[in-house]
Amino acid sequence: QVQLVESGGGLVQAGGSLRLSCTDSGGSVRSYAMGWFRQAPGKEREFVSAITWAGDSPIYADSVKDRFTIFRAYRANTMYLQMNNLKPEDTAVYFCAAKRWVPEVAPDQYAYWGRGTQVTVSS
Repeated sequence: QVQLVESGGGLVQAGGSLRLSCTDSGGSVRSYAMGWFRQAPGKEREFVSAITWAGDSPIYADSVKDRFTIFRAYRANTMYLQMNNLKPEDTAVYFCAAKRWVPEVAPDQYAYWGRGTQVTVSS
């Protein structure tokens, strides 16, 4: 059973960095594709980045490309999102998610979700 828990959120000034972590306490996520999504107040949940079970072929939303990096520590059942040069518009609750087979950008394709971690970027 996949059980995802996010951590690493917080308050940071514009231009700063944060690293989010997502760990599967159930230990089953190694064979799953994983992704990061975010949801700002009053907005729909949107795709941020995703990666294969093997930790390759990352995909990114245009809004975060060249600023965010997704990677995973396979043996630790953990996925990360390194966020650099943060902007106020990156403020949102960030969720990690997992699904079988290939990573996708549509949130409704993901079967497993964490509860989210708040990221706030001040100007």
